[in-house]
Amino acid sequence: MSFNPSDPDIAFALESVSSAAELVVRVRKEMSGISLTKNDRSPVTVADLGAQALVAARLSEVFPDDALVAEESSAVFETPEGKDALEKVLGYVRRFRPEATADFVTRWIDKGTGEPKGRFWTLDPIDGTKGFLRGGQYAIALALIEEGEIKIGVLACPELWSGTLVLAVKGKGSWQAPLGQKTAFKPMKASDCKNTRGAVMLRSFENAHTDTRQMETAVRRLSITKEPVLMDSLAKYAVLASGKADILARFPFPENPPRPEWMWDLAAGAILVEEAGGKVTDLDGKNLDFTRGRQLSANRGVLATNGWLHNACLEAIK
Repeated sequence: MSFNPSDPDIAFALESVSSAAELVVRVRKEMSGISLTKNDRSPVTVADLGAQALVAARLSEVFPDDALVAEESSAVFETPEGKDALEKVLGYVRRFRPEATADFVTRWIDKGTGEPKGRFWTLDPIDGTKGFLRGGQYAIALALIEEGEIKIGVLACPELWSGTLVLAVKGKGSWQAPLGQKTAFKPMKASDCKNTRGAVMLRSFENAHTDTRQMETAVRRLSITKEPVLMDSLAKYAVLASGKADILARFPFPENPPRPEWMWDLAAGAILVEEAGGKVTDLDGKNLDFTRGRQLSANRGVLATNGWLHNACLEAIK
């Protein structure tokens, strides 16, 4: 193992994401489809909010000066349904933090409104919330960014390979362990596929997450013979980094202006693929720019590959 598990940043990331995953798995087992609705109409679950509260609480203790840039906020508790949800979130958080109160939980969640500058962490407490509710793939995603460069990425994927924890450290590679076994890491390596005809392409399960017409055009130009594999969440990046797939693309819809990607949807997955030997850019071949705020406003879509196929994919996308 070429990374130091005792490094404070790595230890915090692994511990907090593992605890958040444990909470999320408990919620999924014990609650059936209980959700709220945010203004963007995507589902928000008790697990989502509880996971963010746990990570933020631990961050406040270990690195109190570090900002957290996260997806959720306590605003959902302001509705009548939200007040009931706060009690449920509090109940689950107390299993890990007995000292928690409703006020603590609200403040922990709202720590996620931090500014993305200098050194900060970015969190998606459940990436793939629809997958979570549907019984598909989802991931808890945390990344450390310093001056725009991703230093650490951790994903917990409870439904992937019977539960998987993956870690990437800048310059130290990508690593995979069974969820709950933080000392059993093995290195990950992207595939050696060099022919697009035999490539395995990953795409979002939800048609609303990618422009399928652009996807189909790219598949045709690349002469890919296999049907794209549909999968929710950042778990796709873990599959790509493991060598079990070769290409992952996210095509934005032709909106004017285009809608940029959120940093928490990409940071942990991007470093995971790159440290496994793959390559990640936007659809124009530009590096992902994490210095422009919460959204990647300087980038268009995402292309992640095993590295060998990257240039061919960029040519097909033009």
